[in-house]
Amino acid sequence: MSETPTLAEKVSTELTTAIVRGELKPGARVSEQMLVEKYGGSRAPMREAIQKLEARHLLIRIPHAGARVVSLTLAELRDIYEVRVELESMACRLAAERMTDVEIAELQQLLQNHEDSIKAEQGQSYYQKAGDLDLHYRLIRGSKNDRLHQMLCGELYHLVRMYRYQTSTSEKRPLQALQEHQRIVEAIAARDAELAELLMRRHIQTSLRNLEQLLAEEEGRA
Repeated sequence: MSETPTLAEKVSTELTTAIVRGELKPGARVSEQMLVEKYGGSRAPMREAIQKLEARHLLIRIPHAGARVVSLTLAELRDIYEVRVELESMACRLAAERMTDVEIAELQQLLQNHEDSIKAEQGQSYYQKAGDLDLHYRLIRGSKNDRLHQMLCGELYHLVRMYRYQTSTSEKRPLQALQEHQRIVEAIAARDAELAELLMRRHIQTSLRNLEQLLAEEEGRA
């Protein structure tokens, strides 16, 4: 069986990256015709790609306006982050108790790769690709709790990635976020579950404060 991604998968992956990185802004329109003009092919795979993005909650269909990139209110973001801070902190505590030494060594190597990437970007951004290249995803998986994984890496995952990246491009934040990640992984390596949980809680709370400030600044410029 061929492992070559279908056109719909290729388009949905590229659209997801563009939305997470802010290249497609909240509220931007995405149409089948626009995608056909960019990628070629027929409307059918473009329709499938749009449906995939709707399932990831990155696109929302508005009557008489078509599909648009999701734009959350501050209240909606706070709701998501309240859930995230509790569940991810718990996942981090469990990861400190349950991850193997080999898995922890892989986390440390992943952070080294992230540090190299930030240096290549001259400290201007901290972009983590989805899945195993994302520290948060690896920590959630490391909790060895299928229910937590389903809740955090399902409906919320790509929305959280979208707003995480926004905060990672603010001044000095990429290196600060990396340092916070390093301290979390150090606590996990030391099997200090309580400290790992506390550090993740503080990390997410800091992200929310930065996001609130960023949105307030954008609103002031509007």
